[in-house]
Amino acid sequence: MDFKMEIAKLISAAINADVQEVADALKIPPDPTMGDFAFSCFKLAKELRQAPPVIAKDIASKIEPDMPEFLEKTDIAGPYLNFFVKRAAFAKAVLSEITAKGDKYGSSDIGAGKTIVMDYSSPNIAKRMHIGHLYSTVIGAALNRINNHLGYNVVGINYLGDWGTQFGKLIVAFKSWGKEEDVVQGGVEELERLYVKFHVEVEANPQLEADARAWMLRMQKGDEEALRLWEWFKEISITEYEKMYKRLNIPFDSYRGESYYNDKMGAVVDEIRDKGLLKESEGAMIVDLEEYKMPPCLILRSDGGTLYPTRDIAAAFDRKQMYDFHKSLYVTDMRQSLHFAQFFKVIGLMGYPWENDMVHVPYGLLSFEGDNLSSRKGNTLILADLFDQAAEKVLGIISEKNPGLADKETVAEQVGTGAIVFSALYNTRIKDTVFSWDRIFAFDGETSPYVQYTHARCSSVLNKAQMDYADADPAKLATGEEFELIKTLHIFSEKVAEAAAKYEPFIISRYVMQVARAYNKFYHDNPILRADEDVQKARLMLTKCTKDVIAVALGLLGIKAPDVM
Repeated sequence: MDFKMEIAKLISAAINADVQEVADALKIPPDPTMGDFAFSCFKLAKELRQAPPVIAKDIASKIEPDMPEFLEKTDIAGPYLNFFVKRAAFAKAVLSEITAKGDKYGSSDIGAGKTIVMDYSSPNIAKRMHIGHLYSTVIGAALNRINNHLGYNVVGINYLGDWGTQFGKLIVAFKSWGKEEDVVQGGVEELERLYVKFHVEVEANPQLEADARAWMLRMQKGDEEALRLWEWFKEISITEYEKMYKRLNIPFDSYRGESYYNDKMGAVVDEIRDKGLLKESEGAMIVDLEEYKMPPCLILRSDGGTLYPTRDIAAAFDRKQMYDFHKSLYVTDMRQSLHFAQFFKVIGLMGYPWENDMVHVPYGLLSFEGDNLSSRKGNTLILADLFDQAAEKVLGIISEKNPGLADKETVAEQVGTGAIVFSALYNTRIKDTVFSWDRIFAFDGETSPYVQYTHARCSSVLNKAQMDYADADPAKLATGEEFELIKTLHIFSEKVAEAAAKYEPFIISRYVMQVARAYNKFYHDNPILRADEDVQKARLMLTKCTKDVIAVALGLLGIKAPDVM
């Protein structure tokens, strides 16, 4: 039973309101003595022209005569109508559902038959992935998993930056200072070294810029040597990126990069022109968006070359035709917000209503102890190095605190990776974050190691008990700590839906932290292995359900839940 929805139905019938709107307004009070669910009547005051306490009393009077079996009582506290559920029935319903659904707990079929296209990560080829790629990669992957949990068909697209003047520069650098055997051996790292060297050398030799433009022109004209080198650089890059994605357990359905749309932009420009939207401005061709309080959207440069908006519009049409998406999400940093608003609006002006189905999911900036990042200057923090350092640091902690742990290298990788991912997903995505080792590895703070340790603690309790608890009676869970934990487990599906609706993985991060805290409080105040047998069984069932929910929630974030730490 979805207790919250059942209460919403009662209120809805009493005031003739939309059930979902009422459900959204129902909250769990911070103080358990105020009820298990609370409904605020403030918003109804203007509509019903009555004081909130009067409305609360009227709703209660309509519900109480036929009080459903699962409700203990209602209580009016000023403008709030509070509901108290029968604890035994609530505990049985919640724990039975978790037990039955397992890793499907919190899921739904709301997205059945609908496709969501997700554009995320999208590094530029010939450069190693650095900390600046972390947000897009882990936010996008988390939203992918969250929407998949809700039944959507999610298509993950890695829109590689695989075209542009930087490849002319790289070809010049390779032919000037590179060796094939060095690139074969060094991979993307060697390509990046050459790219950085180009920007050092060009300051003394400006002719290199002209050479780079010439090679880019050769690429555009289909020159065999230029395209061979470009394809080689691309192949090396994707091989390297896939190692990182495998490490993070992130699969992609498509690696279609910018180059794929080279021959598809002409049709887009023609359609924009045919629909009377294209205007000349200082030699360039634009779509005027002044009416919508935006600068003009540049479609063609003065030399006739295409630009990012042209390419992205072509990609949007291609994705709509291929996938007929319900929504198309773009996970990039907030500095690109204007770009997305502009090309979305151009698609709308072209007469396509699915403009409204495209969503930019922006995020703030991520830095490491305040350092600025720049791949041109070669001072960026490489993502693979970051995860290596994290695993190494955790391995040191494990070797000190639990030296006999089996397969501690695997656990160190899981905890180290989890700490970084959780840190990136713990705040609303729009917030700028400064990355700190000390903060993310605290085992007693708001961190992934704390949550993962709670999962391992649950596993330890279950292993030590060695008791069959399948016939446990949840009615034996009568303490306040037990009930608060059960209430927290109950709202998981609500949090998954909220995270998807708001494009905010941090809602899941904060939720699983809430679960871990609630369990540790229960664990501290309620003996499990020393309790009477019937109580012990019930508490073991609660422990198993907590363990499962933590594992599912961490899994949605892309974090492993080790059984031992």
